[in-house]
Amino acid sequence: MKKIINTPNAPAPIGPYNQAVLIKDTLYISGQIPIDPKTGDLIEGDIKLETKQSMENLKAILQEAEMTFDHVVKTSIFIKDMHQFSEINEVYGSYFDPETAPARETVEVANLPKFVNVEISMIAVK
Repeated sequence: MKKIINTPNAPAPIGPYNQAVLIKDTLYISGQIPIDPKTGDLIEGDIKLETKQSMENLKAILQEAEMTFDHVVKTSIFIKDMHQFSEINEVYGSYFDPETAPARETVEVANLPKFVNVEISMIAVK
């Protein structure tokens, strides 16, 4: 049976989906974009700040499910410009221990929701 995970500490979904779904010990987190959940405003203009906000949104969802970044086994990063990869990677990497970092793919895409520059999704297991 699935359990829906939602928290006011991450942006509300902008479509027919939930922030995350927990099935047994596996948490599937929807892609998070750089929206400040307190104001509803997009963080724009600095890819490091945009990535940090996306990661903080993911952190809030993990916490709601009583998990941490240590539980993350897989991430997907979607970026609008591969030239920003190193800056995104720098911020993203600061949330993980390099020895136990999750599997990941990073893909450049034409557009993302609200035309943001980065979106990150995760799978975590207790």
